[in-house]
Amino acid sequence: MAETGTEDAAPGGPGPDAPAGGVAAFFDLDNTLIRGASPFHLAVGLRARGMVSLRDILEFGLVQARYQLFGENRRQIDRVRSRALSLVAGHSVAEMAAIGEEIWDEVLSLRIFPDTHTLLTEHLAAGHEVWIISASPVEIGRLIAARLGATGALGTVAEHVDGFYTGRMLGDLLHGAAKETAVRTLAAERGLDLSRCYAYGDSANDTAILSAVGHPVAINPDARLRRRARKVGWPVREFRGRRSAATRRGVRAASWAGGAWVLGVVARAVRRALRG
Repeated sequence: MAETGTEDAAPGGPGPDAPAGGVAAFFDLDNTLIRGASPFHLAVGLRARGMVSLRDILEFGLVQARYQLFGENRRQIDRVRSRALSLVAGHSVAEMAAIGEEIWDEVLSLRIFPDTHTLLTEHLAAGHEVWIISASPVEIGRLIAARLGATGALGTVAEHVDGFYTGRMLGDLLHGAAKETAVRTLAAERGLDLSRCYAYGDSANDTAILSAVGHPVAINPDARLRRRARKVGWPVREFRGRRSAATRRGVRAASWAGGAWVLGVVARAVRRALRG
């Protein structure tokens, strides 16, 4: 029941007469609501507090660079999130919640796409429920949802016992088809009519959740999702800013240069270790 539209033509948000009851808007997090990958921004904040090593930052940075250039890669994201789970093992939930609040103020709040935030605000004004649905840790989603006034968030759940993280994950990574399952369960619990609901995502891995609602919108889509959206007639919204071809080439070159710099740092560290 996808609504039709053309790229950058329709706002892709709730209309003035959109009914409120039983309607929700589901927002992906990374590169849809927040520029880039939220775990990377979280890792930078943890590094400043001495909780993450330079090696971890370099690995997260490589994944972030690839994400910006080519979109989501399930295997790499799984590896990064597994590493992230191991990093929080032994830390208390309260400690991480406090750090999360600080990182929101320092980093994450500055990475929100203003246009996506406007869409979110319009849904709230229309009386719709607003949910953040992300493979990122549910704590990040809940924090951002609370700060933006959203209804709530669903995300990947890290196990904790007696208030301390164990380094294990509860259930599956909330990704791809798992997002759709979670949304259908949520809709049944809250009496939501998915044919009247909205979903916003940036990756081909969001296709399942976009297909499950009556009003899907691709925001900042990767190449695969852009092709899919054009094929089935989903609206496409580009909030990363319009750039000339020359500017895009410059940004791409800069991203490759940044990746090369990271690789160079790693290579030098390995050589020093071998000499030692």
